Amino acid sequence: MLTTNATDKPNSAWDDWRWQLANSVTTIEALKQHINVSPEEEEAFYQVSERYSFRVTPYYLSLINKEDRNDPVRLQALPNIQELEDLFHIEQLPSFHRSAVDSENPLWKEGKTDVSCIVHRYPDRVLFHLTNFCATYCRHCSRKVHAGQESIVTDRTLIDKGIAYIAERPEIRDVLLSGGDPLTVPDTKIEYVLSRLRQLPHIQIIRLGTRTPVTMPQRITPEFCQMVKKYHPIWINTHFNHPNEITAEAKIAIERLLEAGVPVGNQSVLLRGINDTVEVMKDLVHKLLIARVRPYYLYHADLVRGAEHFRTSIDVGIDIIENLRGHTTGFAVPQYVICTPLGKTPLNPNYVIGTGPGYIVLRNYEWRTWKDPDSLDPS
Repeated sequence: MLTTNATDKPNSAWDDWRWQLANSVTTIEALKQHINVSPEEEEAFYQVSERYSFRVTPYYLSLINKEDRNDPVRLQALPNIQELEDLFHIEQLPSFHRSAVDSENPLWKEGKTDVSCIVHRYPDRVLFHLTNFCATYCRHCSRKVHAGQESIVTDRTLIDKGIAYIAERPEIRDVLLSGGDPLTVPDTKIEYVLSRLRQLPHIQIIRLGTRTPVTMPQRITPEFCQMVKKYHPIWINTHFNHPNEITAEAKIAIERLLEAGVPVGNQSVLLRGINDTVEVMKDLVHKLLIARVRPYYLYHADLVRGAEHFRTSIDVGIDIIENLRGHTTGFAVPQYVICTPLGKTPLNPNYVIGTGPGYIVLRNYEWRTWKDPDSLDPS
């Protein structure tokens, strides 16, 4: 039986990411070896697992308070019967939203291409799928129907087609390697893609979107970091949702990336009952800054079947931003966005409260107002 204390390693292989993957928990029997599972949770496991994949690394399970049913890591990792409930009464939604919650990933339909591993939603950048596999399948994932299904790893032939697609379009300057989680594949495969992309003169930056610093920080090995250094500029965005996820192991992973010259940003999702208070979010962004991770986005949870119970109202997110801006370091405040078929749309408190002939009325975080000239044109 594996320990639930991350600092008390069960064996010498604990720090090997391949061991973490090979020993990931996928069954209710294995889950019970790590945490106390209630009868309700066990029943939910059986029902929900028929529709959505379940996988959690031993490391990420070790972060759970095994007695707390509302533990924030537990809520992100364990199946919940609400994943099978239609909370939005689909038949009452407009046609787009009906198709959205029924879709594997509705927001990416807009950028669909004839190369299945490439999503091209914006003029100058593309998303490049390397795998449908993740170390841990998050219960709030917008691709939860697709994750872990069909072809787990994109084969070399398809990867070459994706690179050819990019090579033929000089307007593309930015490539995001994604999945699933691209860091669940071996270094050699990642390096193949990086090296091929670096041969294209129009590619300026390459980004990797990965949650492994959160769910499997052992993946950020010195060898991986040395390999990545050869292909700069490389950027990484990760996905810490709660302060409890910023552990000693996670900090080591981040430190290795930073020492390799890789800037690290964070994209949180606003999740009901997990991080939907000012107090939790402020604690999260402060701990991110201490770890030298830049809070980048706070996503409003996507309207996707099986994850509706995580969604808050937009007012909750606006209130969080309102109580961060001016109350903490400016670059600790993430950009609150909602994803639509038209792209990411910012959601912000309104700081412009009035206008008049030649002036604009602004307010600050304390609701003090200021009239400022709207134009310096003397005419």
